[in-house]
Amino acid sequence: MSAPLPPELYYLGNFRTALAWVTGRYADLLTEEERAFSDTFYALQWQSQALLVRMIMRKGCHFRLSKLNYPEIGDCLNAAKPLLESGWITEQALLKADELAEVLRKDEVLIHLPVTDRRSSQKKTELIEQLRAQDLPAQIFSDWCLELDDQLLSLVVGELCDRLRLMFFGNLSQDWSEFVLADLGIYRYETVDIRPESRGFQCRQDIEDYLHLHQLRVRVEQDEDLAVIVPPLLAFSSSNPYLCGRQSRLLFQIAQRLEKSGERQQALMLYQRSEHGEARWRQIRVLEQLGRDAEAFQQAMAFSDAPVSDEESQRLERALTRLRRKLGVSIAKQPKSTGERRLDLVLAAPEHGSVEIAVRDHLHQGDAPVHYVENTLLCSLFGLLCWDAIFAPLPGAFFHPFHSGPVDLHSPDFYPRRQDMFDQCLKQLEHHDYGQLIKARYQAKYGLQSPFVFWGMLDEARLDLALKCIPAAHLHACFTRMLRDLRANRAGMPDLIQFYPHERRYRMIEVKGPGDRLQDNQKRWLSFAAQHGIAVEVCYVRWAEA
Repeated sequence: MSAPLPPELYYLGNFRTALAWVTGRYADLLTEEERAFSDTFYALQWQSQALLVRMIMRKGCHFRLSKLNYPEIGDCLNAAKPLLESGWITEQALLKADELAEVLRKDEVLIHLPVTDRRSSQKKTELIEQLRAQDLPAQIFSDWCLELDDQLLSLVVGELCDRLRLMFFGNLSQDWSEFVLADLGIYRYETVDIRPESRGFQCRQDIEDYLHLHQLRVRVEQDEDLAVIVPPLLAFSSSNPYLCGRQSRLLFQIAQRLEKSGERQQALMLYQRSEHGEARWRQIRVLEQLGRDAEAFQQAMAFSDAPVSDEESQRLERALTRLRRKLGVSIAKQPKSTGERRLDLVLAAPEHGSVEIAVRDHLHQGDAPVHYVENTLLCSLFGLLCWDAIFAPLPGAFFHPFHSGPVDLHSPDFYPRRQDMFDQCLKQLEHHDYGQLIKARYQAKYGLQSPFVFWGMLDEARLDLALKCIPAAHLHACFTRMLRDLRANRAGMPDLIQFYPHERRYRMIEVKGPGDRLQDNQKRWLSFAAQHGIAVEVCYVRWAEA
């Protein structure tokens, strides 16, 4: 076993940990190139390992030797020699003039590169555009900069290391800085028993499919021709739900772009192919835009028989009302909605702070404190009560030790896969000691990353007030609603909560400043609260005249 690394080589220790994790978990999926990389890496002197990791963690793939200054490594040129011999880095990379200009200072660009306008007032970005317009043939660094006393080292194994990073994190959006933040104690994560069957990719094709979808996404972000990107995206298929979800999201995003640009027929086709949670009601909207109202009506009727979420149900109801009016179809009388409980206030406009803070301070009493919590309080209570279900080590839920929550949190089958576990969590609310369980969970898990618990706003005093004043039946109803659609129903909750601890009751207050109005998700929460006897008021504020 190698000796422990000194603290300043934390990044090398982190990379070794990740590499060992990947080679252990994915040994059967690695290519010969990836296995050879791992074997060769461990055979290098630690100085060469450290330099490679430094280069991998930095942005880009071209690095001037003069900029590679790491005291813990020492002589970086000497450390680079084994990397050059292995072909992992090179001094022979061919660069276009505009590419080279990115790693030079502006004054060096003016001296060493053939810019057409050498005025010192030129910005570096303008010089790069001049070079790009010339489309000069690529050369190596030393041929471009004959008189510059420096060397350029270019990373060759960047894509290979990205594949290893993908296998470790399960995505390419996270990078090695996650280790650093954990080392510094900035982020702390729940310890999950990540079993072999929980790895993100079950076969090599899964890895290749992810990279294929990622490349298509990059091309969309670079505004390439969608007519070239869409066919391979539509042709994509996989048995991996994680990858199918990524395909659906990208189809949905492209459809949105097409809809905004007026290409509605193409947008409709992609919405119909996407399993994204908002794709169905957007189909109705596009059909209306195309003037196909009868088809939109039939489709909305079919969707409304089994809405996938409260949001969709609300949008379909509006669409059906609108379409019935257009088509001359009789409109069934809707049950009268419960009127909102209204509170009107005239307050002095605050010099600092929001309207919510102004209302909080106005309503606050010593024996009836008001807290500005918005969506954080109920979500935090839910997260504490249901911690074990949320962090259950189901296959495909956790790929590595740096997850703040399960990968499938917002997938349609998140709750069905864990329904029995969530039922057991909510059943705790039937016992008189559920508050003790939540407080014990608060103590045991304090500070760990969670998709629901907002540690910064949930101190023990506020937790005690909430458990004392909010009935278990209300918590059960709210948590059950959240589980129906976690993405949508964890938002839209009232801004303020006022506790009456002596009476063991509370009220929630949604605050609306001058000109503000209720959003759809807020209306859904108000309707839900009225159905379950939860006291909620909407406070409309006007500023007093000076």
